[in-house]
Amino acid sequence: MLTVEQLSACGLEKTEALKIAEAVNRILPTQPPTACWYEISRYILTPQHPFTLHQLLYETVYADFDTATYGPPPAWFPANEDITEANITRIMADLHIKTYPEFHAWSVAHRDTFWQMMIDVLGIKATDTYTEAQKDATGISTKLAKLNIVESCFNAPDDAIAIVTQRENDENLSTLTYHELESLTNRVANGLVDISMEPGDAVAVDMPMNAESVAIYLGIVKAGCVVVGIADSFAPEEIATRLRIGKAKAIFTQDYINRAGKRLPLYEKVIAANAPKAIVFASEGRESSAQTQREDDITWQNFLSDIETFTAVPCHPDAHTNILFSSGTTGEPKAIPWTHTTPIKAAADAYLHHDIHPGDVLAWHTNLGWMMGPWLIYASLINKATIALYDGGSPTGRGFGVFVQNAKVSMLGVVPTLVRAWKNTDCMHGLNWHAIRAFSSTGECSNPEEMLYLMALAGYKPVIEYCGGTEIGGGYITGTRLQPAAPSTFTTPALGVDFLLFDEDGTPTENGEVFIIPPSLGLSTSLLNADHNEVYFAGIPQPNLRRHGDAIERLGNGFETEPWLAGAKYRVLGRVDDTMNLGGIKVSAAEIEEVLNIVSGIQETAAVAISPKDGGPSQLVIYTVLAASEAAPAKQEFHTTLQTALSDHLNPLFRVHDVVIVDALPRTASNKIMRRLLRNQS
Repeated sequence: MLTVEQLSACGLEKTEALKIAEAVNRILPTQPPTACWYEISRYILTPQHPFTLHQLLYETVYADFDTATYGPPPAWFPANEDITEANITRIMADLHIKTYPEFHAWSVAHRDTFWQMMIDVLGIKATDTYTEAQKDATGISTKLAKLNIVESCFNAPDDAIAIVTQRENDENLSTLTYHELESLTNRVANGLVDISMEPGDAVAVDMPMNAESVAIYLGIVKAGCVVVGIADSFAPEEIATRLRIGKAKAIFTQDYINRAGKRLPLYEKVIAANAPKAIVFASEGRESSAQTQREDDITWQNFLSDIETFTAVPCHPDAHTNILFSSGTTGEPKAIPWTHTTPIKAAADAYLHHDIHPGDVLAWHTNLGWMMGPWLIYASLINKATIALYDGGSPTGRGFGVFVQNAKVSMLGVVPTLVRAWKNTDCMHGLNWHAIRAFSSTGECSNPEEMLYLMALAGYKPVIEYCGGTEIGGGYITGTRLQPAAPSTFTTPALGVDFLLFDEDGTPTENGEVFIIPPSLGLSTSLLNADHNEVYFAGIPQPNLRRHGDAIERLGNGFETEPWLAGAKYRVLGRVDDTMNLGGIKVSAAEIEEVLNIVSGIQETAAVAISPKDGGPSQLVIYTVLAASEAAPAKQEFHTTLQTALSDHLNPLFRVHDVVIVDALPRTASNKIMRRLLRNQS
């Protein structure tokens, strides 16, 4: 039983503490823990209460919960209206399927039928169709013969809001209707024709996520060209690498990035990367004009065509639309092409697992250099929803939370590192996030306590954990709004795809490496700079599997008192290879080591990702062997030196957690670094 003293220690006044203690103590003995938490989270706790109170009540209610059987205890349960109004429910009714597990089983047993159904449900427009379904490169049969996926982004009414934006330190919202966005997209496509870009040409985008960059992205694809996505945080060397691999003939960029009160040069980095013709947008907004510094470069105003109509270039479904980069096993990132069917996977995941409806408002602070940037565009627009963009601001402060409140965001995407920053500063306390129907978390492993905190910010809304990759076009494991949400756990393989777990000996297991069972729309079929078959299919434990590289643990059989709620729970444990997720960005150890090994006084380094004992985002630890002539430096100074090298030559978002100086790195007989041993030592 709870005491008034316990509740007062959470920061409550004595009167309120007494009231809550009486209410909770009345409920606790009379109901099972799940029913008890359902009532407490919905009718007693509020976002205005201190999180310490939320945590105390959650732990008290579930003190004797059978986690061995059911997995971690749920913090959110679907109400009847959540279930009846869900997109999944509507499809299941049409198929006469009664339970979610049956629906998932049907979706993987009838993959061609499932994906053609989703093409029809999403209203994907085709320029030409086959009479009978034909296989595309992914192995899925559809009736799509020719299409341009951008045409399917404008099925909403012309006056519906496509984008809502807010600039940092300005609480006024700006909007772009679907008609206005389509007109701007067409002006971009015509501008590309005017500078002699042809279908198939690659055009890079190195810009923050704003309304113009969305139109630029769509205009490039609509013109039949290929977007080369480059994150605006990359150093010139990394920009140059991606331009070279992607064979970009032009690049869209911005003069500066205004972020957290700082003015960070971007166009200068593009010039330092020896980029091709640059189209330069002004950070002060569409009415301002940037200054160009090279003869062939042009300003946004001089590039943009006045013609607001454009006929989309019809393409084969397997034609490339976007080159995105992910970590590889060498110092060079993998170049992964998206096609005109990859966005169907992104939009389907949003429709099914995130339950996006027309008019919903989606916010995910991301970038076109990472897959969640294009994912956000397609997940929103194909589903007739609104993209919410915090233009120029940092998502770590209260200003971003005010934007979420004012824009009435209904689905808020996060990376766990961001949630940790919010929790540590308590900067979102007191905001009205009542419009949020669901959160989603991706990019790195999350921490249960921090995900409980996130749910509490909006009066207990589910966190849809979402794990996949650039080479998937979305997720392979996630959640739904039909199943209870336990902090930091997944409830289901994504619809239309499945996976198996194997240990290091190739034996099926409940805790091991993920191997995806193809086919599925969205799965990559080629790499620009590596052998796709070698990367994903060599050395698999049994035929017809695809390597992914994540480690997953099955946590129990789910909460099974109701058929709707049945299903296993899973936790993603991180990577099994030499790649890691840092702040939601996938990077290989080799990429980091290539930068640090040239620092003066260093013989060699080994970069490893360490998982905190309480779970959550990985921490970067650098093991360092000094050159023979070097004396051990002061640790803090050495830490700063390595962090500076990483920020200047790779990405300032990668933070070094610790530096360990060793005499030698452990190696196998074939001279490979034994990173698992280093991880176990940390």
